[in-house]
Formats: sequence, C-alpha cells, structure tokens
Amino acid sequence: MLKGIPHIISPDLLYVLQEMGHGDSITIVDGNYPGASAGPELVRLDGHSATEVLDAILQLMPLDDFVDDPAICMQVVGNADRREPIMDEFEAIVKKYEPKMGLTSLERFAFYDRANAGYAIVQTGERRLYGNIILKKGVVRPGE
Repeated sequence: MLKGIPHIISPDLLYVLQEMGHGDSITIVDGNYPGASAGPELVRLDGHSATEVLDAILQLMPLDDFVDDPAICMQVVGNADRREPIMDEFEAIVKKYEPKMGLTSLERFAFYDRANAGYAIVQTGERRLYGNIILKKGVVRPGE
C-alpha cells in the first residue's frame, strides 16, 4: 500500500494512469459496457461504482484544460436532452476537482467510437444505466 493513493486504485490502474500522456483518454464504464471486446487495455474494478472510481482517478489525474470536452458521458438513447442522475453525480465529481469544467455528452455510438479508440477502459461494477464517462488527461504543472 502507498500513502495518498485511494485504496480502490489497483496496481494495474495506477500503472495505466502513470503511463498515459497529455491528451490520452481513459473511459470508466458500467457493468453493461462491452469492455473486453472494445480494444483498449482493460482494467477491471468490478466491486466499485463508476462514481467511486471517477472520484479516485480525479484525485490523481488532471483533466485537459486545452479542450472543450475533457469529460464526456453517453447520451440517453432516444432522448439526448435527458440526464440520468448518475450524470449529475459525474458532473459534481468533475467540478469538485476541476471547478471550471463540466460534463458534455455524445450519442451512444459516437461515445463507443471515442471510448474504444482511447488509451484504456476501466470496467466497474456499476449497475446504474449510462454509468460511462470518458476523461481526457491534462498536464501536471510545476508545483502540483
């Protein structure tokens, strides 16, 4: 164990987060997401919710402040304007660590395309629908 590392960050996930560079993306997905067949490296955290994992990752990883959409969720199929409660939770966690940033969304298949082209996927045990979020890694500045 290490000091300052959230206990749910596994050694595999810590390695992935450290290995990622500025502009790389990591996607946190729910239990329904086809993570094993998606393509990017898969890290499993089945015993945790997507919101717990998001909170733990953002304690360690900055989001990219050079882009308009550093945090993206999947739109509700058939109703792009509808927000599931988990999306509000995602946005609150993002704002906790990056107060000037928010949450944008993508249509389901566009989300899959972007997530599946990313650096890694973290498969959680999240049971709530639409518990998926893409994060674009930012830079760690001197003094951080």
